[in-house]
Amino acid sequence: MLAKIRSASVVGIDAHVVEVEVDITARGLPHFSMVGLPDLAVKESRDRVRPALKNIGFNFPLKQITVNLAPADLKKEGSAFDLPIAIGIIAAEGVIDSGFLDGYLFTGELSLDGRIKPVRGALSMAILAKGMGLKGLILPKENAPEAAVVSGVDVFGLESLPAVIEFLTSDNGKVALKIEAAQALEENSVYEEDFSEVKGQEHAKRALEVSAAGGHNVLTIGPPGSGKTMLSKRLPTILPGMTFEEALETTRIHSVAGLLKDGQPLLAIRPFRSPHHTISDVALIGGGQVPKPGEVSLAHHGVLFLDELPEFKRNVLEVLRQPLENGEVTVSRAVASITYPASFMLVSAMNPCPCGYLGDPRHQCTCSPGQIHRYRRRVSGPLLDRIDIHIEVPAVPHKELSTDFSGERSETIRDRVVSARNRQLERFRNDKIYCNGQMKARHIKKYCKLKEDAHTLLDNAMHRLGLSARAYMRILKVSRTIADLESAEDIQSHHVSEAIQYRTLDRGVF
Repeated sequence: MLAKIRSASVVGIDAHVVEVEVDITARGLPHFSMVGLPDLAVKESRDRVRPALKNIGFNFPLKQITVNLAPADLKKEGSAFDLPIAIGIIAAEGVIDSGFLDGYLFTGELSLDGRIKPVRGALSMAILAKGMGLKGLILPKENAPEAAVVSGVDVFGLESLPAVIEFLTSDNGKVALKIEAAQALEENSVYEEDFSEVKGQEHAKRALEVSAAGGHNVLTIGPPGSGKTMLSKRLPTILPGMTFEEALETTRIHSVAGLLKDGQPLLAIRPFRSPHHTISDVALIGGGQVPKPGEVSLAHHGVLFLDELPEFKRNVLEVLRQPLENGEVTVSRAVASITYPASFMLVSAMNPCPCGYLGDPRHQCTCSPGQIHRYRRRVSGPLLDRIDIHIEVPAVPHKELSTDFSGERSETIRDRVVSARNRQLERFRNDKIYCNGQMKARHIKKYCKLKEDAHTLLDNAMHRLGLSARAYMRILKVSRTIADLESAEDIQSHHVSEAIQYRTLDRGVF
């Protein structure tokens, strides 16, 4: 007898429908075969499904069982096909009417005692089920909250194989899980850190406010212990809140990567990823035999923080150029070529020299000019081209650390940032960009008009400080953001003056 069940396979962050066909015949010797490009984890389903069915009291058929995963040219991977295969065997034996299976999509890994374990990519499968117009999605209970944020499709989270059989054969208890997306977004958008916890560093706080307001990449430079990491971790708290579409896309990436906590419906706070400097280019950009998302994609709509920037391998830093330029990354392998979204703010930190104390009045720098030059040369010019703001983060005096004074809260700073971002959204509504940090040369020429005194000031700075054309364009972009924070239409001299301060490396401070 033949039974057909719908399931799904996740490729990239998109789910593709897979029809699980189970055929059972009494002719010949008992045999269990599986076809349709299954990987090792899918092939091992035979060894999980058989004991799972026996342990719930089902007499496993000693017959020829053939399982086909269609389409046959799509690579199938993971353990999510355990549940549809088990249900297919039960239906092919006539225990469940095949008509009960119509309109549902099944996914889940089976434990040997019949329990259903969570899988990756449940949110993408819910979006697929909605697009196909199916009645519902049957999946592990732990995955139900993330899938239920998709309206227009019923989501049923079940704990065990017997519960699925009862669900399909009985009219009782068929209640879909409902989650209010707006409420889930609000409840999960609480940050643990706050800018008010940072003592001193008012100049650096202001620079991060400007970077958040314009979506500018940042490089912080200072001695060890000056607070570079502490400041960077709090940058997401002053970024505009996640929209539902942004939260949905970010959650899909983390769901596919298996990083979403069980029972968490949405990733509603902007991600902050901080890989170690020993990371490989594959781990950073994504890849593997079947390409998986890397750190740049996990930081989508959030912040990618690279501490000790010169310590990263040069080839690792070079792969950042594509996602910084395009907001996405394409990973090509022999089996597939997959594009992942990767729109993030790059925040990096470095010491001014190998020992870290160049320019520090309280410590003696022990580095030679050659050592300092080689240290800085580890960061390539093309990467620095994509960083708009360089800021100095000096060590905080003990007196400031011991005071009870606390600065502005993140919420207060975020209000100013949101106001500036709204001005940019209105300005760029026809340009397919959404913040000043994404401006190209044509946008800068159109939107960065300088007052006469501001133009004179910038010309003098270019001449006296020996700034490059690269620095000139960056100063204009940052000046536009500073003007937006003040709700000013034109860029004035004090806007340009502040922007010049945010080019520490170009000004030769260190």
